[in-house]
Amino acid sequence: MRPMEPAPDLNSYPTLPANASIFTRLRLAMKALRALAEDAGDPYYAPLLHACLDGEVFARLASSWRGGAEGRALLDARPTLQGRELDLEALAALPDGTLGHEFVRYFDANGIEPFVSKYPVASDVDYLSKRYRETHDLFHVITGYGTDGEGEMELQAFVLGNLGLRQTVLILVFSIPQMLVGKSAAEMRALLRRIFAAYVRGRRSREMLSVRYENLWEQPVAALAELLCAPSMA
Repeated sequence: MRPMEPAPDLNSYPTLPANASIFTRLRLAMKALRALAEDAGDPYYAPLLHACLDGEVFARLASSWRGGAEGRALLDARPTLQGRELDLEALAALPDGTLGHEFVRYFDANGIEPFVSKYPVASDVDYLSKRYRETHDLFHVITGYGTDGEGEMELQAFVLGNLGLRQTVLILVFSIPQMLVGKSAAEMRALLRRIFAAYVRGRRSREMLSVRYENLWEQPVAALAELLCAPSMA
């Protein structure tokens, strides 16, 4: 295991008050967006943005999870997929095709490291906001959507269908027009069909955020994709 990092000093960061008004949420969301424009992987402002825009969505999810034994156990245990908690060497040593091995391969192939959050977890909503950010890379691995611009839009559409997160709408609305620039009419239609197919696939798939991926490292990705995800329509 990697050595634990020192706890961050959070005094300089803005926090989302309990029962914050829509104006407070929008103000903090804009602050988070400005910070993320400079550093898209910022470990504090990414989950803050999620909480500001999707706090109500996460609250509904938490309420639903609390109604079942599996979801309640996950919320009580609050397992983490943060980089400091992952034994990447052990995961890399698993057989080819397993979730753990392919997760490490994904990081190596894209030249990135596992997500680490500085955002404090004081509620179920905070936890789900962090959990979503932690599982983003796993969603890429399991769904098969790429990390290029078009693959990212497919994953955002999948998440919109699967979880109904508002932030995905914002990303799609601002990103898709830019991606269509310079494409032929046929290429535009093909891309839009793929994005819509990903949305439909997300709606038809199991709710992905509640899966205990920490217990599935030795499972084949292909089997997990078949179990969790609807067939691709693209």
